[in-house]
Amino acid sequence: IIKEDISIQVKTSPVERFKGIACGLCAVWAVTSASPTLAVPSNPRLPPLSNDPNRCERAFVGNTIGQANGVYDKPIDLRFCDFTNEKTNLRGKSLAAALMSDAKFDGADMSEVIMSKAYAVGASFKGVDFSNAVIDRVNFGKANMQDAVFKNTVLSGSTFNDANLEGAKFEDTIIGYIDLQKICTNQTLSDQGRDELGCR
Repeated sequence: IIKEDISIQVKTSPVERFKGIACGLCAVWAVTSASPTLAVPSNPRLPPLSNDPNRCERAFVGNTIGQANGVYDKPIDLRFCDFTNEKTNLRGKSLAAALMSDAKFDGADMSEVIMSKAYAVGASFKGVDFSNAVIDRVNFGKANMQDAVFKNTVLSGSTFNDANLEGAKFEDTIIGYIDLQKICTNQTLSDQGRDELGCR
């Protein structure tokens, strides 16, 4: 009796392998987008306040490689900085993973800014213009956002727990259903703000 080893090789085409990779990426995206609260920790462990004397001016440069996942070349520590009525130097900047708690941005122009995974608990954004900005997974807990403008702004995975949204405007704001449900529970929203968001 002669025994022969028979090996069976299953060949997959490049297209089939690509489909498998794409399905895996889609699954990861679905899990992360379905759980926005995981992306914005309520009580993260923050590093000590930066001793860089020019740390506040870092906002005017931003993160040159800032991306949607909070990637940055150098950390931006803007805690306790005052940018009141800053009209030119913050527009269109990338503030990925910026530490912004207790900072003041009242009256500033932050249009087209990209804020990803920023921590802005207790900060003041009264009257700030966020038009055409991308605000992704930012923690605005207890922030003062009175009369802020979110015209044509992308709001994804961000939290506004105990934030003051009185008079805030949300014309043409792009926001997911789960995020909408959460922000609509904020009691400080004006009737106009609720109408613009589509709160029910």
